[in-house]
Amino acid sequence: MTVMTVMTDDGVRLWAQRSGGAGDPLVLCHGGPGLWDMFGEVAGLLADVTPVIRWDQRGCGRSERCDGPWTSERFVADLDAVRRHFGLERMALLGHSWGAQLALSYALAHPDRIGSLVYVAGTGIGPDSDWYGAFHRNFLTRLADHPERLARWRELTALAERTQEEERERAVLQWSVEFEDRDGALEPAGRMADPWFGINSESNTVLNEERKRVWGTPELYTACRKLDVPVLIIDGARDIRPRTAVDSLAEALPRASRVILPDAGHLPWAEDPKGFREALRQWWQWADFGRESPA
Repeated sequence: MTVMTVMTDDGVRLWAQRSGGAGDPLVLCHGGPGLWDMFGEVAGLLADVTPVIRWDQRGCGRSERCDGPWTSERFVADLDAVRRHFGLERMALLGHSWGAQLALSYALAHPDRIGSLVYVAGTGIGPDSDWYGAFHRNFLTRLADHPERLARWRELTALAERTQEEERERAVLQWSVEFEDRDGALEPAGRMADPWFGINSESNTVLNEERKRVWGTPELYTACRKLDVPVLIIDGARDIRPRTAVDSLAEALPRASRVILPDAGHLPWAEDPKGFREALRQWWQWADFGRESPA
């Protein structure tokens, strides 16, 4: 396991780590925006399948704190800096949630630098109206399974200012809705917040606003229809974000395969590690991550 510092073209230092043996790595793009790499379990699951590269996006986690800019174009450039740093002519990319959007954005910007793309638990390419309303209702319903959690989350959310301890508590409560085991959900949600680096709220707000402006446009659909890259879409059927939102992407991409794990949610590797690993293992053998891609 090797920890490195990647320098972007505008002078921001990014934390990165490569683990596993020799061979072409799978580059992982974490969720957020404004969070940090939480792919330790994924790296472990794939230890005998492929080496992996993990990294923290700018201004987040172990990467250098900075003032942005918070744009998809800038984050795509940062991801390209990771590619260059590790000497990769073409990348196999896996993105989760917001990271799936980032990985797709990179593939659209630089299709010649992508061997394959794995799109995990994203929200498709349609407008927010395709998914956000249902997501918010499902979120409140799940959190209300334990009324004391909902009450505490609302109390923390209403605070004008929060300490880092309160920020972490609110995040754990919020992330707990992602797990089907409602009684035991606080434990895996707590692992997501350990270690705690603090959420970059500005990055989160600005990038989410950008998505509302850009996603769902005819130009995006057209670009996806032209993307000649093999893509594996992995969904957890129990994700509180409606999976129908991803249909827009699956239908637009000319070379897409889709795996839906029936008993998993937004973090499919956590609730169905065997199914998640097998989907990736088979994809690795089938698509060979761009070295000899399927027709």
